[in-house]
Amino acid sequence: MIVDAHQHFWNLETGAYSWPTPDLATLYRTFAPEDLAPELAAAGVDRTVVVQADDSFWETDAMLAHADAHDFIAGVVGWVPLDRPEEAAEALDRYTRHPKFAGVRHLIHTEPDPDWLVQDPVLEGLGLLAEAGVPFDVVSLLPRHLEHVVTIAERHPTLNVVIDHLSKPRIAARELEPWASLLRAAAECPNVFAKVSGLVTEADHDSWTVEDLRPYVEHAVGVFGADRLMFGSDWPVALLAADYQTVFTVYAALLGGIDQDKVLGGNAARFYGFSEISGG
Repeated sequence: MIVDAHQHFWNLETGAYSWPTPDLATLYRTFAPEDLAPELAAAGVDRTVVVQADDSFWETDAMLAHADAHDFIAGVVGWVPLDRPEEAAEALDRYTRHPKFAGVRHLIHTEPDPDWLVQDPVLEGLGLLAEAGVPFDVVSLLPRHLEHVVTIAERHPTLNVVIDHLSKPRIAARELEPWASLLRAAAECPNVFAKVSGLVTEADHDSWTVEDLRPYVEHAVGVFGADRLMFGSDWPVALLAADYQTVFTVYAALLGGIDQDKVLGGNAARFYGFSEISGG
């Protein structure tokens, strides 16, 4: 079973998204399951994990509705208000009853406070995820965000955490540090995983090459190994730099030296706990 562990949908007619903005013509339209299904078939991808693109209940509900209607969606990473623990607890009680609710994410990289993730209420909210056995996706942008992954992983050692997009390394600028050292520190926590996703859009959109991405993927493989990495397309965001087939082919090739069954499927199924409902 091949799993795309990170993709999105959005409907600009029914939802008020802060991003994408109208200047991003490639992305500023509705993207629905019907748009993705043929791409999955062409690439031989069996299942996906759809990840929130807005910090809202309405979008989480919309993703779960998509999951009900489309078998290829194996899991939904939604949103709960982690900084309001009482409300988060109520939402988790409601959402965890859905068999495809697989995780939680908050757009921490858009928060004005770079230390949002380690505020006391948020740490309490993360504790609720740990108690409920719900994984947490970290979308980080700043080095400080990546530093905080260690803080939350150590504070909640039973909380499974995954770093989206390898924490957005500065590929276009060909910078490895401090990203490489911080990623290594995060990988030393056994409950931290990472997604090989979103890399083409961190490179030069018009002229990136496979070799531009290689040092970053190789470093991730070196620190996480085959058991804690998973492939994600980051579709449709990746369309800014490459089509779905190119993204899948390039990432699969870059990960070709490690266990493909794990990194292209098994790890995502184990992390998100959907193997029993996804078939295949």
